Amino acid sequence: MNSTEIKAIQSKIGVVPDSFWGPKSIAACQKHLRALMPSPNPWPKSDQSSLTKFYGAAGDESQLVNLPAPVPMFYEGKRIKTIRCHAKVADSLARALTAAYAVAPDVVKVYDGCFNNRPMRGGSLPSLHARGAAIDLDASNNGNHVAWPVRATMPLEVMEAFAREGWLSAGAAWLRDGMHFQATQ
Repeated sequence: MNSTEIKAIQSKIGVVPDSFWGPKSIAACQKHLRALMPSPNPWPKSDQSSLTKFYGAAGDESQLVNLPAPVPMFYEGKRIKTIRCHAKVADSLARALTAAYAVAPDVVKVYDGCFNNRPMRGGSLPSLHARGAAIDLDASNNGNHVAWPVRATMPLEVMEAFAREGWLSAGAAWLRDGMHFQATQ
């Protein structure tokens, strides 16, 4: 993002807009998104025990449903009809995508996956994708290890749409992987 866009985010989250994304901006952004989340948050904590108790075993495809894509979305240039996700997240995911599409259709239409039975990148523990409880959007502009918002371009408004459903935005939580949203606390 450019300095004007970063200043706009800073103004919205209540810090002095100076285009420097440092500790104050990070804390304010995380607080802003947490304040939008439902209380109590409907999703489990992100440790493997909590995830297994709530979602079941990673890779258990019996827990998945085919959610009709609630908005126009494309994978590698081809329109998708459904999103394979965990049954427990389907309704929430549809609402988040619909709200996010209303504010940033060009970002939301670039679908980069939901269910994928694989470990976390660089690790051996299962990814949230292995439970169908995570989605990636517009990865070419918000990729793995790309700093948000300094280089990644995921709009705060998309993060807000997911936060209202209790979803964690990796870009704001980890300052990277702006493409990634997961149904955890």
